Amino acid sequence: MEHFDASLSTYFKALLGPRADTRVKGWFLLDNYIPTFICSILYLLIVWLGPKYMRNRQPFSCRGILVVYNLGLTLLSLYMFCELVTGVWEGKYNFFCQGTRSAGESDMKIIRVLWWYYFSKLIEFMDTFFFILRKNNHQITVLHVYHHVSMLNIWWFVMNWVPCGHCYFGATLNSFIHVLMYSYYGLSSVPSMRPYLWWKKYITQGQLLQFVLTIIQTSLGVIWPCSFPLGWLYFQIGYMISLIALFTNFYIQTYNKKGASRRKDHLKDHQNGSLATVNGHTNSFSSLENHVKPRKQRKD
Repeated sequence: MEHFDASLSTYFKALLGPRADTRVKGWFLLDNYIPTFICSILYLLIVWLGPKYMRNRQPFSCRGILVVYNLGLTLLSLYMFCELVTGVWEGKYNFFCQGTRSAGESDMKIIRVLWWYYFSKLIEFMDTFFFILRKNNHQITVLHVYHHVSMLNIWWFVMNWVPCGHCYFGATLNSFIHVLMYSYYGLSSVPSMRPYLWWKKYITQGQLLQFVLTIIQTSLGVIWPCSFPLGWLYFQIGYMISLIALFTNFYIQTYNKKGASRRKDHLKDHQNGSLATVNGHTNSFSSLENHVKPRKQRKD
């Protein structure tokens, strides 16, 4: 294993340059890439094998633990957002381009928060595990798996090479979006709250806006460069473009088709003189569930 890790380190050094930032030396999970890689492989195995294991089993409700889990991630995201904003303000970060060693103690504050941001990507693997346990397999999409695996791995590299500076912007926006997203998921775990939740559609719009703003801010560092490595900026622009493509496709498939399906179902239901419901709520998700194998409904 040590030989394999040494070979990886040699490869990364040739590809990305020497691991220039020693400020994170000795930090949990950051000294070598093996733990992050193993966690990613285990995640993909569970994504593959989990639905097979649950196929002939009743789904778990997980309602109580989902409320606690989503509340915890909401609070963690809020903490990271506030700490990043105050760190950037105290360090007088330059919006156009910010190096990794120019703000003294404020840089260390950003690094400490961004470690939590990296670690939160490991915690967020639980999103998928809950989908599997609840048999919501239609939510385990290519976008979902790609986003979860890539973020954890990308941020391991970020934390070892550029753990502060110009990379703060995307993490700050993403933390804010996750406050909205996980508060929505937490509240939606309580059936009595579901009729009052109206902002799910706007979360996806906010994510798309986040990616566009990150590309703009990253591009400023290319146009007016500083000591922040240009290679990382080019990589981030490319990664954001991939997310825009996938999230745009998700948005079109989910909301445009759902709107058309809802209008069609509304006409059909009125012709039948009844409204179709699932678990006491109007079934507005039929377009997402058409390809899911029917199963006996249970009350959560």
